[in-house]
Amino acid sequence: MNKEKKANKIMTMRQAVAAHVSDGCSLAIEGFTGSISFAAGHEIMRQKRRDLTLIRMTPDLIYDQMIAAGTARKLICSYIGNPGVGSLYAIRRAVEKALPGPLEIEEYSHYGLVGRYAAGASRMPFFPLRSYLGTDMLEANPLIKLIDDPYGSGKVALVPPLNPDVAILHAQRSDRHGNTQLWGLLGMQKEVAFAAQKVIIVVEEIIEESVVRADPNRTLIPGLIVDAVVHEPYGAHPSYVQGYYDRDTDFYLAWDKLSQEHGAVMAWLDEWVYGLENHAAYVRKLGQEHFDRLKPEPLRAPSVDYGRYR
Repeated sequence: MNKEKKANKIMTMRQAVAAHVSDGCSLAIEGFTGSISFAAGHEIMRQKRRDLTLIRMTPDLIYDQMIAAGTARKLICSYIGNPGVGSLYAIRRAVEKALPGPLEIEEYSHYGLVGRYAAGASRMPFFPLRSYLGTDMLEANPLIKLIDDPYGSGKVALVPPLNPDVAILHAQRSDRHGNTQLWGLLGMQKEVAFAAQKVIIVVEEIIEESVVRADPNRTLIPGLIVDAVVHEPYGAHPSYVQGYYDRDTDFYLAWDKLSQEHGAVMAWLDEWVYGLENHAAYVRKLGQEHFDRLKPEPLRAPSVDYGRYR
């Protein structure tokens, strides 16, 4: 146990994807609006993975790109859209025209998918919720069940647990053992990590274990459940990482126009994914000035005194 806890889990993105993401697996690249590992999605496309079940609360642009590339056979999700902009056209083409191939959709509300992750993380057989009563979700998704509350309050809806084969989560920092610290809008990263069979952590920086121990409450994902740590600066672009860089809104707006044609999407993938060796090459191609414009102003939280027993 101690040997596993202290193992050095740092890998390149290429190594991590090759080792843990296989054809036909179920994959969750999570991060609610921010900290979305585009770098991981791009490497999965480079390695030409196929027949994946993609899982996300909001598919975002990364799944639009991955589905256009033909990586997926199924999408488990809640809201589908380019956040604050409009449709995800590659996903629409897959559903409506089977281009580049057919795509099965399993849909939930945000809270329904939260419940599935929570049940998966706690290894429970279901998660109860009332918000589906009186909605069309019961007809749209046969996996949502109704039962009588054994305590007499009426009907309750249930969703099954969700245990992805692989979770890929982006964070601000981690030590080499996988003890991962996150802050900002957290979403369900912790629950997804505990629900998944394999966990790949992608971080902006690698820190010493002493830094983790100095601020333990910021460590949401313990190294004992992490299988790989990838150091990938700007790996969440065009989404944001709190305190490191802001959301690239221009990219999201540009994708809305570009993605309306399948050929334009494939040309973009040829240039920005398949035509580049790795994410570092993507960063160089965009240029440091591009990322400098996304750098937020500092807003430091006050330090705390945890105290120490004498």
